[in-house]
Amino acid sequence: MRLNLLRRAASASGLGPDAVEVRPRHLHVGDGVCATLAITGYPRDVAPGWLEPLLAYPGRVDVSLHLEPVPSLIASDRLRKQLARLESGLRADQQHGRLLDPGAEVAAEDAQELASRIARGQAKLFRASIYLTVHAGSEQELSDACAQVRALAASLLLDARQVTFRQLQGWVSSLPLACDNLAMRRTFDTPALAAAFPFTSPDLTAELGPTAVLYGANLSSSSLVAWDRFAQDNHNSVILARSGAGKSYLAKLEALRSLYAGIEVAVIDPEDEYARMCSAVGGAYLRLGASGVRLNPFDLPPHDQRDSDPLTRRALFLHTLVGVMLDEPLDRVSKAALDRAILAAYREAGITHERRTWNRKPPLLKDLSNALTWDEDPRARELAAGLAPYVTGSHRLLFDGPTTTRPDSHLVVFSLRDLPDELKAVGTLLTLDAVWRRVSDSRDRRPRLVVVDEAWLLMKDPEGAKFLLRMAKAARKHWAGLSVVTQDAADLLGSDAGQAIIANSTTQILLKQAPQAIDRITDAFCLSDGERQLLLSAERGTGLLTAGTGGQRVPFAALSSPTEHVLCSTSPEEIAGFDYEEDEL
Repeated sequence: MRLNLLRRAASASGLGPDAVEVRPRHLHVGDGVCATLAITGYPRDVAPGWLEPLLAYPGRVDVSLHLEPVPSLIASDRLRKQLARLESGLRADQQHGRLLDPGAEVAAEDAQELASRIARGQAKLFRASIYLTVHAGSEQELSDACAQVRALAASLLLDARQVTFRQLQGWVSSLPLACDNLAMRRTFDTPALAAAFPFTSPDLTAELGPTAVLYGANLSSSSLVAWDRFAQDNHNSVILARSGAGKSYLAKLEALRSLYAGIEVAVIDPEDEYARMCSAVGGAYLRLGASGVRLNPFDLPPHDQRDSDPLTRRALFLHTLVGVMLDEPLDRVSKAALDRAILAAYREAGITHERRTWNRKPPLLKDLSNALTWDEDPRARELAAGLAPYVTGSHRLLFDGPTTTRPDSHLVVFSLRDLPDELKAVGTLLTLDAVWRRVSDSRDRRPRLVVVDEAWLLMKDPEGAKFLLRMAKAARKHWAGLSVVTQDAADLLGSDAGQAIIANSTTQILLKQAPQAIDRITDAFCLSDGERQLLLSAERGTGLLTAGTGGQRVPFAALSSPTEHVLCSTSPEEIAGFDYEEDEL
């Protein structure tokens, strides 16, 4: 018979076929044919990921798994009746001198163990059904494909039967409609059902919570690599790769998928690479260095975010900031002079350690320079001379006035592209400070991800490296994860602060490495010869994920949808093509 479907809005938009021809053992759907196989027999023992080979089948197969929980009271009653039937049968065989059925003995033992675990609340029962819908271009191809799928299922000790006169119900049951029209169910307990999850990597095991992120495909097992950084001891990560290996692509892909999971994301973007993604998801984009965009480092936190002594914390940050500005560590005498000038600048603005003065207008960098100039200490005047380019010189645009904007969004991107190279380390530190004040807001607790792209700009400065290390150590306490992305592994591995940042990052991702740096990477991460060769010959987006306290490792290749690829690609040729297509539209 032939079933014609009305051409409604779904069909007109390409979401469904125009017609379906129903045959006893297959369907004609659109230009192709398909047949549904139901799993009727299962193995007694299964390993984690035992359904994964079905997804690795090279042809087109839709795998549908339907679950229905069984209430504990009903499950206990059914198990008790089933156990009574099995034991009575075994006793009858024993009384009549017949050989005992090994299958019945095993079933009775399993039923007794399962009933005990359900009574203790250690397991639950579920009614599960698995259907496989095989697609092909012709009936002969379909017959061959069904035979191959049945052989594959048989290798997994699964009995797959092609349904007859119920192909339409089987096809609908395999669609993502949550409709089980065949109702060919089998009872599973919790461990068996958990093992049926097909995306279980044999090399990476971890609890996947609501903040888990899909990184890509496992190169060893053809399964998927998903990882939840917020379920680990600390939430930090590092991404090390040579230029052009896909590190920024992977960082953007992770940030985008973190937004899917409700994680708030802040990005330090030195090359203006996150603008397309930020615009697509409605984030806030702050372009430092542009006309009229300023961040005043003397700003005290808002009234409802203040701790017992915000003035002291601002003074400590200003010590770090001035050290980065001058590009040299400060000695004790210079630090003392700077501390006096900072407090004097705040006093001149009417701000002291008294709480009632904290709402007044904060001073500016030029006020600090004036306080240093008025100080009689020669070291103070040397500091004032060093700050001159940022106060009256060519670098003053970033500090010449109060803060212009305080972005508040689920995605905040600070672009540093318009800043000159001499100001990028300073701009990175300023934005990290602004991000950290938002992360440490005790009023709004939520998972947050802070991405520092091209972190070598900050790591090359000792004071900047110390600030990044303090952030890496304290991020976990505020439910935040720091993602450090850099193409220069020497900046991390060549300093104590960099090595400490790696040690405080449970998630470590290594993409393609340069031959000049592979020896240091091998020693630092204890790579095997195979892993070393993988990183030397890896294609773009392919690398090694090292995660967990046990040093679990898995090679993977980043996967993205076409829409995600448009938002994450950094290739100039592809971006030009995207812009051309948008203009055509």
